[in-house]
Amino acid sequence: MRDLHDTQPGRSIYLQRRDDGLRAPPRLLLWGVILLFALAVGGLAAVILGFREVLRPAQQQRVIDQLPFMRALLNPTPIGGVFPTIVAPENAEAALSLLDMPLDLPSPTAAAAATDPPTPLPATATPLPAAVVPASETPLPPTAAVTTLPPTIMPPSPLPSAEAADNGASASLPATARIYGIRHQQQTWNNCGPATITMALSYYGWQRDQSFAGDLLKPNREDKNVSPHELTDFVAEETNVKAIVRMGGTLDLLKRLVAHDFPVVIETAAMFEAYDWIGHYRALVAYDDAYRLFYFFDSFLGVGDGAQGVTETYANVDRDWQSFNRTFIVVYEPQREGILRDLMASHWNEEDAAQLAFEQAQLEARREPQNAFAWFNMGTSLVALGRFQEAAVAFDQANRSGKLPWRIHWYQFGAFEAYFQVGRFDDVLSLANINQNTSRELEETYYWRGRVQAAQGDRAAAAASLRRALAYNPNYDDARQELNSLNSGA
Repeated sequence: MRDLHDTQPGRSIYLQRRDDGLRAPPRLLLWGVILLFALAVGGLAAVILGFREVLRPAQQQRVIDQLPFMRALLNPTPIGGVFPTIVAPENAEAALSLLDMPLDLPSPTAAAAATDPPTPLPATATPLPAAVVPASETPLPPTAAVTTLPPTIMPPSPLPSAEAADNGASASLPATARIYGIRHQQQTWNNCGPATITMALSYYGWQRDQSFAGDLLKPNREDKNVSPHELTDFVAEETNVKAIVRMGGTLDLLKRLVAHDFPVVIETAAMFEAYDWIGHYRALVAYDDAYRLFYFFDSFLGVGDGAQGVTETYANVDRDWQSFNRTFIVVYEPQREGILRDLMASHWNEEDAAQLAFEQAQLEARREPQNAFAWFNMGTSLVALGRFQEAAVAFDQANRSGKLPWRIHWYQFGAFEAYFQVGRFDDVLSLANINQNTSRELEETYYWRGRVQAAQGDRAAAAASLRRALAYNPNYDDARQELNSLNSGA
């Protein structure tokens, strides 16, 4: 009997080809699949690169609002969410000496005790003052973005009489108080500073909205920081009222200012849902001792239940406020400056307020040596007092803890100044490099880089850095003055 393969050679060849076809796809199909895969990978890489490097933060946020999963494509935050440690020579003895170091200035705390008690609260609520208009313009009608809030449901307690105020500072405060007449502003992208100072000004009839303040305070809308002094300068230059900024505030002082109808803005830390640690401004509108709550009009979170204000406990306010050395801004009418001076007591003088802030931070660092903010605040206060060597030691200790939030040097530049003033230029540049790795939109970073480059004799590089700072914010006076000085050969 003949073999089947011998009798059907054609069928044998067909079966062999079919088996070969099952084992390996045609070469064209194989290369097509590889090409499609490469295109998909390349396209994904292009999307990630474009999202991270081409889109600006505001554009990224708009994409995330529509496609929340795109948040995963953002540049990763520094490991652990903390500012990378800058290696500095350890000087444990100098750091410990700061914990017991008395300042050369007389203690304003003792001086405050010898002064007369603050001006007593009036027996009736202060009527709303006349509208304040921009210094050189007639008032404009409110824009649609400015919403008038309904009156609060909870009336403040009656203010004590002058006789009651004489019994002491604590006794003179009502158990609850509220400032009426502040209009809320819901911030646009990255605009809490302009929005919040606009809220404070609205108490005095200010009709402009946050866009007007934003155009002047941050011409680059991606600018991550508007400093408290920039906000007070804006008030001085654009309105007929005044503003003062101080560090080292207390909860009691906040309540006293509210009880006397002085709008207060605090600079504080926040961690909103889906965000990590950021700096934030809030307008204080009320307090309630019975519940130990402050009420804020918040440009991001809104006005809370019943338009009463977003509530925060006294303890939480103090904890978050500590991150910014308890910095606060008071907006006031010139004719009430005497009253405000009495209320603020030792905080009225900027140097005394810095000393009070240092003493508070010193006390907190003694109680909790690992508290990075306590050491950082000691450094900030010492810079304000011109004590740069000790400030550098305090900043070293804060940084060495490895607990500072990675955005902290977006908002506070005391460490830059301390290191610069003591000649630690490499450390200034290290701070600048880390900031620039996390945000290109910080004009202060380029300013300090330019200061170092000028000090090192590289005038061309310094001029380029200062011009870049001015490109981000043409209203940055410090950078402009430094550039003019550089160009004049001074």
